[in-house]
Amino acid sequence: MKQFIKEFKDFISRGNVMDLAVGIIIGGAFTSIVSSLVNDIINPLLGLFGGMNFDQLKINLLGEVTLYYGKFITAVINFLIMALVIFVIIKVMNTAAAKFVQKEEDKEEEDDTKTCPFCKSQIAADAVRCPHCTSILDESGDYYKIL
Repeated sequence: MKQFIKEFKDFISRGNVMDLAVGIIIGGAFTSIVSSLVNDIINPLLGLFGGMNFDQLKINLLGEVTLYYGKFITAVINFLIMALVIFVIIKVMNTAAAKFVQKEEDKEEEDDTKTCPFCKSQIAADAVRCPHCTSILDESGDYYKIL
């Protein structure tokens, strides 16, 4: 039991759990903004074409049984807007991360390579022979002779 409590405490104190908690709280607040956007702006604008707000669309099935399909349409619109916003945010983050990683890789390549003075190929910085043209290089990177 003590081991279980220790593992649980380690799990809770990880940064990922805190990030998840913050994400859920912000997501809840964002959901209310999107719901308001759909209910207060988009549905009335779409209602101009249909003559009524989507929330008011309903069908009486049998007596007192009513099917509120307009509320379902509103929920679908909410979901699609949320999915679009999340997609755009993730796409922007991935693009920024890819640029950052590419810059680091380019910087790393520059430090680890040199140009063969004879064939102008990129070779390892500590190479003594060019693998492309087989010229022998001295320490300064100049070619010494060609075999």
